[in-house]
Amino acid sequence: MDNSGHTNLRNPMKKEYVSRINRVIDYIENHLDEPMTLDILAGVAHFSPYHFHRIFSSMVGEPLYKFIQRLRLEKAATLLIVNGNDPVTRIAYDCGFSNSSAFARAFREHFGVSAGQWRRMNSGPGSRMCTEERKIGTTDSKMRKEQGGNAPYNDDSTITSSWRSAMHTQLSVTVKDMPEMHVAYIRHIGPYKGDGDLFEDLFERICRWAGPRGLLRFPETQFLAVYHDNPDITAEEKLRISICLTVPAGTATEGEIGSMIIPGGKYAAARFELATDEYEAAWNAVYGEWLPESGYQPDDRLPYELYINDPKEHPEGKCIVDIFVPVKPL
Repeated sequence: MDNSGHTNLRNPMKKEYVSRINRVIDYIENHLDEPMTLDILAGVAHFSPYHFHRIFSSMVGEPLYKFIQRLRLEKAATLLIVNGNDPVTRIAYDCGFSNSSAFARAFREHFGVSAGQWRRMNSGPGSRMCTEERKIGTTDSKMRKEQGGNAPYNDDSTITSSWRSAMHTQLSVTVKDMPEMHVAYIRHIGPYKGDGDLFEDLFERICRWAGPRGLLRFPETQFLAVYHDNPDITAEEKLRISICLTVPAGTATEGEIGSMIIPGGKYAAARFELATDEYEAAWNAVYGEWLPESGYQPDDRLPYELYINDPKEHPEGKCIVDIFVPVKPL
């Protein structure tokens, strides 16, 4: 307790607020195509509607309506590119807009161009999004034996690139049917690119929570990073990342530690050995080089990194990482 005598109360209360707001954010992300009222979301948070809106805005730094609208528009912006043959109207409805004219106005207001212009600007082999797109949003431990036995799209598929030549690495991508995973997470909102200290702090915090509860059960426990936003679309200060560890279904969480389910299904998996500043290039290799020639397109699930080793034990301090991108046939 500090001199004011409030520490023992203040920290648990703040953690409870964080937990409730994270539950709301998870709910919003999973229901973007559905109507969401203040009463529904306040109920998810277990706050009164009168107070909830102000609490959400203060903690997230963005009014509730604008937050929902931004996520819907950013998801639409991604779908316009990766689902290039889908009509704009269908994408608008899939992202929760009640009609195409409302979507058109909101999209132009947010991005400064029409949905059609956005698609033309960011599609094709010469576009920035095609060559730089990484973590599609709406962007640890070993792959376990249950992942084995799934037929790859092609064995040891390789595409020459200057990046891999410099690293003496071949790109090998395997398409796998992955199981559903129950995870506990700690979430960060804001910049994260190249910030090794941030990731180390997040992993340490979730391990401090999991250890005393007997949830660090190696080698079964897996560590992941889930990317909720596309960094080529979402402003850096609004990017969300969840550092996760797998837990048994039904595991109780509290405070800043939340829980969610990572859906199973078909994923493109690529393994890399990476220094802190090489992650972006690895994601670009999967999205910009393998994906266009694969016969697949990104699916509407979240991508993630699965961590294989402790970089402190690697002779070059590198992290062995499996990048998982959700895919479906073109």
